[in-house]
Amino acid sequence: MESFGSVDGPGLRYIIFLKGCPLRCLYCHNPETWGGKEGEKRSSEEMLQSALRYRPYWKGGGGITVSGGEPLLQMDFVTDLFRRAKAQGVSTCIDTSGAVFSREPAKLQAMNELLAVTDLVLLDIKHIDSAKHKELTGMGNEHILDFAKYLAEIKKPVWIRHVLVPGINDDEESLGKTGEFVASLGNVQRLEILPYHRMAMHKYEDLGIAYQIPDIPEPSKEAVAKAQQILNTEAYQGYKNS
Repeated sequence: MESFGSVDGPGLRYIIFLKGCPLRCLYCHNPETWGGKEGEKRSSEEMLQSALRYRPYWKGGGGITVSGGEPLLQMDFVTDLFRRAKAQGVSTCIDTSGAVFSREPAKLQAMNELLAVTDLVLLDIKHIDSAKHKELTGMGNEHILDFAKYLAEIKKPVWIRHVLVPGINDDEESLGKTGEFVASLGNVQRLEILPYHRMAMHKYEDLGIAYQIPDIPEPSKEAVAKAQQILNTEAYQGYKNS
């Protein structure tokens, strides 16, 4: 848990990190959530009460964000937590890769139950090209892009986030295609560039996991600004200002 998160949704938020993830992103900054040793087990009511202690600080639309790992792997828990939170008038947000999304009827029903009590989705688009996405994460991006399209269909508010990794997804063609895809959705409230960083390398050392991209530098401020400019295509700006 993180008591005063300021970058995972609007305002100050209580962040809950869940264990388990189907992706193995080369730059993952939460490798401790992949598996192995179990995390702390809590009921949804216990988690809500822990979060509500910080409610006086939730200015600017703050509330609860569930992240991971991949929170959609524990969808029933998150749905129950968010139902309890909404009963208390608390803002709810889920930070997801969307990699486990499916339109199979039973799974889609469970997803709709969760989205009904979710105010905002933070969706990571790690690479617009599926083959390169697989090289970066171990999986293709078809489910992720379909999830983005589904959220657009139901008009669920979304913030798109893109981790900028030099030499992997910072080329103009990929950024342009990502911007065009975002522009086509119509429900995106914010498009964020998150600069790649190496601050989690010590976690890999502690876990005995080899860090796969130790020689890739963090992007410069100029590179981040350039990427943001490319992503914010004329079409996206037209949507944003409409």
